[in-house]
Amino acid sequence: MIWLVFLLIVFGLLALDLGVFNKGYHQVSMKESLKWTGIWVALALLFGGAVYFIYEHNWFGVNHHGASPAQAMLDYYAGYLIEESLSLDNIFVIALVFKFFKVEQKYQHNILFWGIIGAVVFRLIMILLGTAFVRQFEWSTYVFGIILVYSALKMLKEEDEESDFKDTIGVRLVSKMFKINWNIKDGRYFIRENGKRVATSFFVALIVVEFSDILFAVDSIPAIFAITTDPFIVFTSNIFAILGLRNMYFFLANMLDRFHYMKFSLIAVLMFVGIKMLLVHYLHIPTSISLIVIVLLLASGIVYSLIASSHQEK
Repeated sequence: MIWLVFLLIVFGLLALDLGVFNKGYHQVSMKESLKWTGIWVALALLFGGAVYFIYEHNWFGVNHHGASPAQAMLDYYAGYLIEESLSLDNIFVIALVFKFFKVEQKYQHNILFWGIIGAVVFRLIMILLGTAFVRQFEWSTYVFGIILVYSALKMLKEEDEESDFKDTIGVRLVSKMFKINWNIKDGRYFIRENGKRVATSFFVALIVVEFSDILFAVDSIPAIFAITTDPFIVFTSNIFAILGLRNMYFFLANMLDRFHYMKFSLIAVLMFVGIKMLLVHYLHIPTSISLIVIVLLLASGIVYSLIASSHQEK
């Protein structure tokens, strides 16, 4: 029941977003994106208080492990911070996708909205399967730890360059199901040609965004398992992080060059969490310490990026 209530709240907020506040196509300004980013972050932080209350009173039996309310709240905040930080790298990819498919900014919000709907469903499935796997097999923490360390090393070797997104798995699947018209760029996902449904480049961009989120979830979800294996906390922290991703994208999209060194902070976060999972049976690192380490790593990346970009401008 608690899962159903949470999902109803999430879809209610998304319905308000698209049906009331962002009904038509429009270009999201820096001021508007900053305002909505603040709103989503505030809602996420307030939900941390709700987690404390829910676990204190064990609503609908969600606290079946008898976790302390304070620990549950701390786990939620740590999970939220990890997911939000790892989503920054996803923002870089989304920016490249929109640039590659020549999606005007006034249409980008709509694509990201439907992308998040899909992300909620996919992440729910992945989290339920992942938590069941972790609890069933004790050695699974080593598997996830290796995945995170490998992802960090892979990210370290990757160059920041544009990709040919037309050659991705998602695009190949779409091309097998539909004929694609690459010239239509008026906000429609499908059109009719000679009585047949034809996909547009906007639908292809949406699919690529969905696939990129799934790939990033392979990193971010195991990272949260280093903090907690409680599926409700893992899911809620994940969802609140991606709910604010759209507006954070519009806020950061025009400043990506100024945060070039954030990539190394994200690599350090992945490496830290991966090593923590590999040492879980030998060294216990409290959630509070993990939270402090992650904040310091992210803060150092932000500060160094701003200093470096300032020197470059001068």
